[in-house]
Amino acid sequence: MTDATPADTQQAGGPSLISTILRSLEFRMLCLALLLAVVLSLSSEFFLTERNIFNILDQSVVIGIVAVGMTFVILTGGIDLSVGAVFGLTGIVLAQALQVMPIPIAIPLAVLAGAGIGLFSGVLVAVFGLAPFVVTLGVMAIGRSLSFIFSGQRSISGLPPDLDAIVYSTFLGIPTNVLFLLALYVLAWAYLTYTKGGRTIYAIGSNFEAARAAGLSTMFYSILPYVVSGALAAVAVTFSLAQVMSADPLAGNGLELDAIAAVVIGGASLYGGRGSIIGTLLGVLIMVMIRNGLNLMGVSPFWQGTAIGSIIIIALLAERLINWRSARS
Repeated sequence: MTDATPADTQQAGGPSLISTILRSLEFRMLCLALLLAVVLSLSSEFFLTERNIFNILDQSVVIGIVAVGMTFVILTGGIDLSVGAVFGLTGIVLAQALQVMPIPIAIPLAVLAGAGIGLFSGVLVAVFGLAPFVVTLGVMAIGRSLSFIFSGQRSISGLPPDLDAIVYSTFLGIPTNVLFLLALYVLAWAYLTYTKGGRTIYAIGSNFEAARAAGLSTMFYSILPYVVSGALAAVAVTFSLAQVMSADPLAGNGLELDAIAAVVIGGASLYGGRGSIIGTLLGVLIMVMIRNGLNLMGVSPFWQGTAIGSIIIIALLAERLINWRSARS
């Protein structure tokens, strides 16, 4: 007996590569992003200009970095409400470290601090079995409080002038912060797709007990996503500080909602086990394009929250309807 070839599989009624791609969530999200770009370009003549396209990419960096960590957490069936507070707190830590340390030491110190906060949350969730929502809500409150305490309730300025090089330098005409974002997504995609750790994260979100019964390292890979989320929040605030050249204890306020929105818009399930890093990237771009387009059309910033919140609800409803339809078929 010989193995079936792809052609034999297709003739036998199996799905072809093209049909698989056309039915994939990422393809539908890409079509939605392109449709949104067309609509916004018709609504504003400035939307498709080169300057605005680079502006959209620049605005995607911070939320895009945080959304990678949030994707890891949500894939396990958890949630991280503390990323905004970790963003603000590690920004204060970084700003103060830069007063007495060189940049190559201060930045890793801040990232280590973010990872440590994520480790604290992950241990409480994975080891002690506490609800992720409650744990990260508590960490959010602690982080905000410590941001004000460590900063003396004021913004910290006077950062080294060389810090802005990580944002305003370019390579082959592309800003380095955008290249970093793309490289991060490639690494995250490769990890989730091709490594045992990535498959374990999906397995934990799909069926935790089955993953544990299969001998997978459920404890370690239940903690890891929170560590990644905290560390990437610190990485994101590094790019933010390089742009504004100051640290504010209120920085990152509401960032957790933006990150969750991007992941959910990208097709991830809040119940865990389903989602992709490519979908998250498209979700980030869709959300940033909506805000950018609303700004170009002169829509009040106060209404933009309504738009993003509505999109989250619609995305959740669409997920429920898709699951209901799949269950019936």
